[in-house]
Amino acid sequence: MPQDHFDAIVIGSGQGGNPLAQALAGAGRKTAIIERKHIGGTCVNEGCTPTKTMVASARVAYLARRGSEYGVNASALTIDMPTIRQRKRDIVNQFRTGNENGLASTANLEVIWGDAKFTAEKTVEVALRDGGSRTVTGDQIFINTGTRATTPRIDGLENVAYLDNLSIMELDAVPQHLIVVGGGYIGLEFAQMFWRFGSQVSIVHRGSQVLDREDADIAAEVQSILAEDGIDVHLDAMTSSVKKVGENISLAFTVGKFAKTISGSHLLIATGRRPNTDTLNCAAAKIETDERGFIHANKKLETSAAGVFAIGDVKGGPAFTHISYDDFRILKGNLLDGQEMSITDRMVPYTVFIDPQLGRIGMTEREAREKGRKIKIAKMPMSRVARALEMAEARGVMKVVVDADSGQILGAAILGIEGGEIASMLQIAMMGKLSYTALRDGTFSHPTLSEALNNVFKKLE
Repeated sequence: MPQDHFDAIVIGSGQGGNPLAQALAGAGRKTAIIERKHIGGTCVNEGCTPTKTMVASARVAYLARRGSEYGVNASALTIDMPTIRQRKRDIVNQFRTGNENGLASTANLEVIWGDAKFTAEKTVEVALRDGGSRTVTGDQIFINTGTRATTPRIDGLENVAYLDNLSIMELDAVPQHLIVVGGGYIGLEFAQMFWRFGSQVSIVHRGSQVLDREDADIAAEVQSILAEDGIDVHLDAMTSSVKKVGENISLAFTVGKFAKTISGSHLLIATGRRPNTDTLNCAAAKIETDERGFIHANKKLETSAAGVFAIGDVKGGPAFTHISYDDFRILKGNLLDGQEMSITDRMVPYTVFIDPQLGRIGMTEREAREKGRKIKIAKMPMSRVARALEMAEARGVMKVVVDADSGQILGAAILGIEGGEIASMLQIAMMGKLSYTALRDGTFSHPTLSEALNNVFKKLE
């Protein structure tokens, strides 16, 4: 075989690709991982790590402003964006370096820096970062190239300096007025974050509710919290054009028959993600994609090309780091451990890091009814949770979907302080196929947030 032939090639060093490359190499397989920019993928460099670091800074600002509610009077509050930005950079660098060191210390594993594209089946040409090119072949290839922010078609957008999820985290000053186009998970996290830093914030969203995939009552509760914070939300709003007016950016949109404009100092575009497959030349390797470029993969993560697999966001579906990592576990189990694993019926938890958090697991009420399930709904405001009241964090609601016949939990939305952690408790109950009565009658430490599970399920009596 040629010198540049590998047993396995991983394209993209994300949170599924890295441990997979190390596992393959550890099993004695000659492995290459190709990366064009940063080790660690979206999560470490552009997503979870930097955004949640900045969310934490924003929460400190929020609590400082509320100090008098707790009987704590602090001096005048100032926001130091360069320091917030540097803290974010330092933590990203710490995580990235840890990933890099892990790969570098793995025997049988070579990191190749550059842009990859297929030139034939199981043949990849790499435009090397330091110049020149290199062609490599592999018995098995794993695509872990992730996604990036989409740019919508808005008249005049190319003529204004708009922000995306990357550039907004590099600002060195707080925007006077931030306009956010998009009311999804990313848009809401940045909207609330910068409101807490001191920006005036307006959200323009084309849907009839924020967080389109959530139940309408949960979305309405989220919007109510945003409104209480002072964030303007425009729904059913179709953005038509944008232009520079003096030092500001003017955004034009319509709501029904009514034309409206907003003028702001900064514009964030947060309208979705697109797969990083446009330069991969998947057709050359007979890898099928959909009309948006997402790679088709079956329940075992195999693509249409024999011996080629897709991991994480690039295959569409839930775009979460923990799903990418679970993809790694599935591939490791099937390819190295002699197991029969698939993505069929796996649980997909997630947390939206607005404040209070929205923790989600399983079916929404809407999904359960669409599937014809006979259900009961347990619902309780966080204002009925003693620990939340003691912490002065009583905004939000707990909502759990229960199978009416078996009593098993089908799904939950926990909008409240540490909602993601409470939702994880419900997920564990779902994993164990427990009836809701086990949590209703369980003894939990007082006063904790978890004991709210006693009371929310009493609503079913």
